[in-house]
Amino acid sequence: MSEELYDVVIIGGGPAGLSAAQYAARAKLKTVVLDKSSTAGALAFTSMIENYPGLIEPISGKELLDIFRRQAINFGAEYVEDAQVVGVKLDGEIKEVYTMNKTYKGKAVIIATGAMGRKPSIKGESEFLGRGVSYCAICDAAFFKGKTVCVLGDSEEAVKEAGVLTRFAETVYLVAPGKKLKVPDDYPVLSAPNLKVLLGQSVKAIEGSDVVERIRMVDSEGKESVLELSGVFVYLHGNRPVVDFLGGMVETSEDECVITNRLMETSIPGVFAAGDVTCTEVRQVVIAAANGCVAALSAEKYIFHRKRRRYDWAKSR
Repeated sequence: MSEELYDVVIIGGGPAGLSAAQYAARAKLKTVVLDKSSTAGALAFTSMIENYPGLIEPISGKELLDIFRRQAINFGAEYVEDAQVVGVKLDGEIKEVYTMNKTYKGKAVIIATGAMGRKPSIKGESEFLGRGVSYCAICDAAFFKGKTVCVLGDSEEAVKEAGVLTRFAETVYLVAPGKKLKVPDDYPVLSAPNLKVLLGQSVKAIEGSDVVERIRMVDSEGKESVLELSGVFVYLHGNRPVVDFLGGMVETSEDECVITNRLMETSIPGVFAAGDVTCTEVRQVVIAAANGCVAALSAEKYIFHRKRRRYDWAKSR
C-alpha cells in the first residue's frame, strides 16, 4: 500500500476531472488524476467540437481533451493512465482509492467518472463511435442537419433526444425494442412530422465503411430489415453513471447519479463529484468543465477549513 498522501485524488480524466485538476494543481494542492484510458469517454469519442468557448476552429474531442490534460499537467497535476479504480474507502479523514496496481490516499476525492456505464453491445457500435454513433443528441445533432438518423431506446430520455434531433435531421427514426414507449401516447415530441416510431425492433448491427451507413434490425418474429441512415444515437438502458466502484458509499439517486449540492459536495465530507456522473441536465463539455472548477475550489476550501473558497490564485503566487 502506497504511503504517499495527496491533497486531491481525482477519479476520471474527462473534461470535469481534468478541469478540477487544473484548478487544484494551480492552487498548489498535490493532485493526481486517475484515468482508465485517455481515449475513452464521451468527449474522446466525439469527432468534432466547434461550440466550446475559445475555439476559433473546430477540433476533435480527443484534441480538446489533450489540451485539458496538458494544462493540468503543466500546472503540476500528476496524471496516471490505465488506472482502473476498483474500490474506495471514503468515510475516514484520509480517503483511499484502490486501483488494480496501487492504493492512492488523499485528503479529498473528486469523482468525475462520467456516464458511459453501458458497454457497447451492438455489433459495430464501438467501431463507429464518433463516426456516426453518438450518446448525446444535443451535442451532435447539428452534424446531421438534413440527414436521416435514428435513436435507439424506449425511455423518456430517448424520446426527448429524438425530439432534439427532429429540429436538425430530415428524418428521425425512434427504434424501440418493446411494443410500447415508456411515455404517454400524447407525449409532445411524438407529434413531430419528421419523427417515425418503429416498435418491436432490435438493432443487431450498425454497418458502414468509414462512417455509419445503415442499421440491421430484426423484429419480434425474427424478420430482418435494413434501414439506410447516417447517424445512430444510442439510449438503450440509459447512459448510466459509472459508480460501480463506489460500493454504495456515496449517496446516489434512483438512476445511480451521484447527488451533490451546488458546491459539488456529496453526502460524505471531503468527497466531491463533477460532470456527467451527477447527471447534469445539460451534458456539454463546458458544463462538465465548470463543475470540475467548482469541485476543485470546494475541495481546497475543505482541506484548509476556509469559510469561503479562494477564487484568484494568481494573487498568491
